[in-house]
Amino acid sequence: MARSLDGLVLAPVADQAPGQVGTRTRFTYHEKDGEVWADYTGGDVVRGHLVGTREGDRLDFRYVQLKEDGTTSSGHCVSTVVELPDGRVRLEESWEWESQPGSGTSVVEQVTAHEH
Repeated sequence: MARSLDGLVLAPVADQAPGQVGTRTRFTYHEKDGEVWADYTGGDVVRGHLVGTREGDRLDFRYVQLKEDGTTSSGHCVSTVVELPDGRVRLEESWEWESQPGSGTSVVEQVTAHEH
C-alpha cells in the first residue's frame, strides 16, 4: 500500500474543462484511520472540500465546491493511489458530477514544497 496522504499537497497535472479544477488548484489532504478529507482552492475554485474513505490504495469520496461565479457543485470520485518512482504520490481519479451532468478522469500528483 502506498504511504499515507496525510499532510500532502497535490495538484492536477492537466487542466480540466473551463470552470473546473486545473493546474492552479491545490488539494491539501488529510488521512486518519481509513478516513480521508481535503480542502482545495485555486483557479476557478474559491473553496472546495472532499470527504471519504480509503481502503488499501482505493479512495472513495464526495466533493463539493464553490466557484468564483458564485455557483456550487458536488460529485463523487473514486481514486487509485499510486506511488511514483521518485517517491511522490499520484491519484488516478474517475469522477462524476451529481449536481450537474458530466463525468471524466483526471490525475493529481504530489507537489513539493517549492511548488505550493
